Amino acid sequence: MTKFRLPEQITPAARVLAWLNLIVNIGIVGTGGLVRLTGSGLGCPTWPMCTPESLVPTQEMGIHGAIEFGNRTLTGVLVVVALLAFLSVARTPKRYGLARPAFVIGLLIILQAVVGGITVLLQLHPMVVGVHFLISGAIVAIAAMVLMRVRLAEPLPRPDATLGAPALWAAALVVAVLTWFTELVGVLTTGAGPHAGDTAAARNGLDPAIMHHLHAWPGYALVASLIVLAIIANRAQAMRTLRATFWLAAIVVVQIAFGVYQARTGLPIWSVAIHMVLAVVAIGQLSAVLVLARRDAAERLGDADPRAAAPAAEEPVAA
Repeated sequence: MTKFRLPEQITPAARVLAWLNLIVNIGIVGTGGLVRLTGSGLGCPTWPMCTPESLVPTQEMGIHGAIEFGNRTLTGVLVVVALLAFLSVARTPKRYGLARPAFVIGLLIILQAVVGGITVLLQLHPMVVGVHFLISGAIVAIAAMVLMRVRLAEPLPRPDATLGAPALWAAALVVAVLTWFTELVGVLTTGAGPHAGDTAAARNGLDPAIMHHLHAWPGYALVASLIVLAIIANRAQAMRTLRATFWLAAIVVVQIAFGVYQARTGLPIWSVAIHMVLAVVAIGQLSAVLVLARRDAAERLGDADPRAAAPAAEEPVAA
């Protein structure tokens, strides 16, 4: 009988699972948005049970109970995909930097389920709901990083890689800070708006009109920082970073367009849902920018970290 062994190199299956890991974690942001935007946030009024007497929604709870419970059950899909993705890279060489972040994704999904339960127990308090969303953003960021590393199938850059292009890395960090700051202000803006997830849920008390303006300003600053990053990447001949920056800029511009549209049309549900999904897509693309910026900077220093290069010939990566 053949003994099953986990793969010790990056396989096509690992690539597929890395993509699935990213897609399902973006997708659950969309379904979570559906829960909030349809007023189903308390469709199951308790947690982990749907009601004190039933694990699943009862017929009397109607469509809201079904929507909320459906979103809860998707967590199981995320756990299974995260586990398979981790197993597919668990024995790959450390120089590829895959096993630890893949494991962290699984831990964060479990944490996310607990925080989701807390949001229900606290009657959808806007600050807890905001934390719930930001954890999803963190999961997507790590999943996108793992996907990029799997696709590249290269050893991690040497520890001092960013010294090869300090201006490029500094500009990339500015973009990262502004991206996450824009997301944070967006969470506060959402907490001030009308889509609370349930008519009984509280709002954070901030003025929605003022928050829309405050949310826009870091978004515009982010566009400016992306232009600067693109110019620096072009001058440094960091073509991979430049392409990734263009994609992130496109996502951000579309996101801003939806934000302006929402502010002028009273936050229609369909546009808010797209806005939420695009927010985490932007976070995922930011990971791609950072991964590629480090590698493009490392190329200007010469070879990769000598400690990683030596065994590379002995443990080839599947094409």
